[in-house]
Amino acid sequence: MSSNTAGQIIKCRAAVAWEAGKPLVIEEVEVAPPQAGEVRLKILFTSLCHTDVYFWEAKGQTPLFPRIFGHEAGGIVESVGEGVTHLKPGDHALPVFTGECGECPHCNSEESNLCDLLRINTDRGVMINDNKCRFSIKGQPIHHFVGTSTFSEYTVVHAGCVAKINPDAPLDKVCILSCGVCTGFGATVNVAKPKPGSSVAIFGLGAVGLAAAEGARVSGASRIIGVDLFSSRFELAKKFGVTDFINPKDHEKPVQQVIAEMTNGGVDRAVECSGSIQAIISAFECVHDGWGVAVLVGIPNKDDAFKTLPINFLNERTLKGTFYGNFKPRTDLPNVVEKYMKGELELEKFITHTVPFSEINKAFDYMLKGESIRCIIKMEE
Repeated sequence: MSSNTAGQIIKCRAAVAWEAGKPLVIEEVEVAPPQAGEVRLKILFTSLCHTDVYFWEAKGQTPLFPRIFGHEAGGIVESVGEGVTHLKPGDHALPVFTGECGECPHCNSEESNLCDLLRINTDRGVMINDNKCRFSIKGQPIHHFVGTSTFSEYTVVHAGCVAKINPDAPLDKVCILSCGVCTGFGATVNVAKPKPGSSVAIFGLGAVGLAAAEGARVSGASRIIGVDLFSSRFELAKKFGVTDFINPKDHEKPVQQVIAEMTNGGVDRAVECSGSIQAIISAFECVHDGWGVAVLVGIPNKDDAFKTLPINFLNERTLKGTFYGNFKPRTDLPNVVEKYMKGELELEKFITHTVPFSEINKAFDYMLKGESIRCIIKMEE
C-alpha cells in the first residue's frame, strides 16, 4: 500500500480554515513524508468535536491560521518514519490529540496518562520533531491542530499519538473514541468507578456527558441523574441510561440540595462535564458524605475559583480531576475498541449525522445549532 507513496510528498484534499469563524475551504495541499518518530495516515472517517469549533471560532485563545482542524478520526497507516516499530503500513489506527511516549514518568505510572512529551498543546501548530509543518499549499505552511489535523485525506502524526486497533472494527464508528466518548466514558469507569446498583449524577448532557452516562450504565448504576439547563436533552439522554432529569432553572434551591433530597443524602458518584464553575461546586456538594466521589471533566474559565466549605472534605467526600478519561492512548484505546466489538459499549447512538467531506461545513452548522452529538465526515466520496 505504501510502496507507491512512501517517502514522497502526497497531494490531497484538506479542509483549510483560513480565518477564524469563516467556512472551511477544500484545498489541494501537499503532505510531506513522516520524519523520525512520525506516521502518515490516510484518514477514512473523521468527526467534528466541540473543541474544533471552539478553536475555529478563536474567541478565547491566540488565533493560529491558516490551520487544518480535526482530531477525532480513523484511518490506515500509509507510511512510517524512522524508528517507528509499533505501527506498519496497512495498520488500522486512531490518531489521538494526546500521546504516550512510553518513557516518561507519567507513561511509566499506572495512575497517569499525562505524557510529558505528547500531552495536548493547543497553541502548537507544528510538529515537535523539527518545529515545522508537514502541510503546505504552494509553499505556504499550513498549521497543524493538536498534532492530528484530521480534516485532511492524509495527515502526519507523532507515532506516540497513534493507537493501532482491530482491523475488523468499523472506522466510521470507532473514530469517535479519539476524543469525546473516551473522555466521558473513562471519567466514569476509570475514575468515578461507580459500583453496580449505585447512583450517579451527570452534570452537562452534551457528547461528553452522554458518554459519562453511558459509562454509568455499563457499570450497572441503578439511578443516573442528568443535570442540564436544556430540558430538551432529557429525552435523548434516556438512551444513555439517564433515569432522572433536573433543570436547575426549575428549582429555587441549589441543585445539590435537590439531589440530596432525591437520594437520601446525596449520590454515590458525580461527573461534571459542563465546565461551569457553579456546576463544579454542585457536583462536589451533591455527593454523599462518607463515600461520595465527584469527578471533574469540563474545563472552566481560567479565572474561575472553586469555593466550598472545608467540612465537605472532612466529611469524607472526594474530588478528582481527569484528562481523556485517564486512558493511555496506545495502551488502552485498543481495549475500548474491543468493548465496542463485544457489544459492551454502544457507539451508534452518539452518531446523529453523516456528511461527505465536500460538505464538511454542514457539520459545523449542525454543531452550532445544537442538532448533533457527533457528525461523521466521510473522506472518500
